[in-house]
Amino acid sequence: MPEVVLTGAAGRIEGRYSQGKSETAPVALILHPHPKAGGQMNNPVTVQLFHLFMKRGFSVLRFNFRGVGRSQGEFDGGIGELADAATALDWLQSTNPAASQCWVAGYSFGAWIGMQLLMRRPETDGFIAVSPPTNAYDFSFLAPCPASGLILHGGADSVVPAVDVERVVSKLRTQKGITIDYEVMEGGSHFWVENLPDLENRIGTYLDKRLAAEPA
Repeated sequence: MPEVVLTGAAGRIEGRYSQGKSETAPVALILHPHPKAGGQMNNPVTVQLFHLFMKRGFSVLRFNFRGVGRSQGEFDGGIGELADAATALDWLQSTNPAASQCWVAGYSFGAWIGMQLLMRRPETDGFIAVSPPTNAYDFSFLAPCPASGLILHGGADSVVPAVDVERVVSKLRTQKGITIDYEVMEGGSHFWVENLPDLENRIGTYLDKRLAAEPA
């Protein structure tokens, strides 16, 4: 997988990139879980998200937030990490100026950063949010959410109670013009270790449905 090095506000950003075959290939940015909890771009869920988009012809980028791996800087509580994500998306879009669609996908902390990025990038066509930490962070900024997407949560998640996720989903579903798919996977934990194939099937099915309706 080609390694890329981007220049962010805190210095070097380490990433992995897969270029789509078509000039108009859609793009997807993948965001990893919390740096202070061992989150990094090679987390199994993050890698799986990367491959799900890659298999569907997207140009895909995943990267390490500041202070993780060989990315420079220090953890910044989400503010700097959002800036890193914006830098990465800028690079992805400038590298693929003719991209037909733009997607953002994140897991846990990465889902929170991804949803904030959506609010700043109304051109985003879709999102995937896996185990969004709605009990730990304020998601009230999603007013309105600019894109349709999938929120996936584990039924046995002991880190983020389902009721907290459902509250955010209910609010998002009151908005006109977007569709929020919400799925709870029975038995799935916050870490998905035992459920990676199920995760792949659910997200893959959703992507295929969306791409059939709105070909990239």
